[in-house]
Amino acid sequence: MRVLLFYPRFPKSYWSFEKALELVDRKVMLPPLGLVTVAAILPQDWDYKLVDCNVRSVTEKEWEWADIVIVSGMIVQKNDLLNQIQDAKRRGKPVAVGGPYATALPQEVVAAGADYLILDEGEITLPMFVEAICQKQPQGIFRANGDKPDVTTTPIPRFDLLDFSAYDSMAIQFSRGCPFQCEFCDIIVLYGRKPRTKTPGQLLAELERLYELGWRQAIFMVDDNFIGNKRNVKLLLRELKSWMMAHHHYPFRFNTEASVDLAQDQELMDLMLECNFTAVFLGIETPDAASLMVTHKFQNTRDSLTDSVDTIVRSGLRVMAGFIIGFDGEQPGAGDRIVRFIEQTAIPIAVLSMLQALPDTALWYRLKKEGRLREQNLGAADINQTTLMNFVPSRPLEEIAREYINAFWELYEPMKYLQRTYRHFLKMGAPKCSVPMRPISWVNIRALLTICWRQGLVRKTRWQFWLNLLGILRHNPRVWQHYLSVCTLYEHFLEYRTIVKTQIEAQLDDYLTECEAAVGMPHEPGTVPAIAR
Repeated sequence: MRVLLFYPRFPKSYWSFEKALELVDRKVMLPPLGLVTVAAILPQDWDYKLVDCNVRSVTEKEWEWADIVIVSGMIVQKNDLLNQIQDAKRRGKPVAVGGPYATALPQEVVAAGADYLILDEGEITLPMFVEAICQKQPQGIFRANGDKPDVTTTPIPRFDLLDFSAYDSMAIQFSRGCPFQCEFCDIIVLYGRKPRTKTPGQLLAELERLYELGWRQAIFMVDDNFIGNKRNVKLLLRELKSWMMAHHHYPFRFNTEASVDLAQDQELMDLMLECNFTAVFLGIETPDAASLMVTHKFQNTRDSLTDSVDTIVRSGLRVMAGFIIGFDGEQPGAGDRIVRFIEQTAIPIAVLSMLQALPDTALWYRLKKEGRLREQNLGAADINQTTLMNFVPSRPLEEIAREYINAFWELYEPMKYLQRTYRHFLKMGAPKCSVPMRPISWVNIRALLTICWRQGLVRKTRWQFWLNLLGILRHNPRVWQHYLSVCTLYEHFLEYRTIVKTQIEAQLDDYLTECEAAVGMPHEPGTVPAIAR
């Protein structure tokens, strides 16, 4: 069986970083970990080719070669995913679809022509699919019916199918699930509230495979909450520390996602730093305690968010954070309050989004019961920063959208980004492990010279750029490379803030025009204009 694995294109987003990746000759931040895991679970006597459409297009030879096409993706990738299904069907190829999008909205992939739906977690449903293929069944829908697999049985992903030269970081996964109950989150819907972890030996075997294949750069631990099971993650980190030291002194650096209560566990932070973790993404969402309570993010109300961020940074981990505007009961000025919090805590990379009701979340069901979902936009629900809210909020949508545009624009004003980054790294704790210098490549030299030219000579912030760099070299010299890498990411944000402003304003204008055209149904908080149903 010849299997063509497809990963659809992402639209330009906050995380796409095209302008920054161009500087280091990389095309994409992360590879499709789900698909290379699928290839490891499926029979190993089958043949596989993987096409990441974010890296390159599929060739006609590859279409001809394939006996079957398997596509997987997230909701934000839906447009290209549906196109790939239709292209395959036009060529007479059977198509199997899985992943978060197909699991959340299976009717849409069926309408596009998918023959097989491999839903939920693949360890359970992929064997069902293989059985159907062996029995020559022309179609099928395979579900886990609430069962969750034991991830200690998950094989090492087929990293050999990836073009390493295309990616800035590799991706691995230690755990699935999150113990919390945030109303808007689909992770607990997809993977449950009881975190399931691999064994330390299992994860080290995955790292060993990456090492054997020659990878020596960053690895993103894609767990949605890396510290969801603190006991098991500490067991992993203790073994990972020894492995990292034994393999030519720290061949990888790690980033991950975690809940804010990381700040209350100094031992855990120290272990992460000793394993060369350099950054962590926190879901802060909002500094408004009332909104956190409404959305059931109770874990963020137990301690001072400002103090928690400060503790993590001073320990030595760079903080990235997510923020959301548009919660029910939110008071006017939420955008300004988020900006003030980000400036106060000096978080350089702050992902601001408007709230979306994702399928099957508690928020989705509540809004559906209240009749507040904008039905023609349900499939557009995603967590991209250029999408208008897909439900009617408790205050005017126009007010929220204007606050969002202004906040995003202000956060990524050149001087403010530069100064936040400087203040962040100035107080950051020094690394706890001594990582040897990597060989300096021409690509890295060219990237450094380009940043020095653009930010140190061309732009109005040029004097501040050099003053800040000298300040870092004087007061916290061991983080200077990390500091410059975050400065480099501004090449993306400079363009992306204009994209956010332009696209949200265009969608808002269309929405208001439609509302005005709906006779007798002006847009009021808590109502759905007829045109929006």
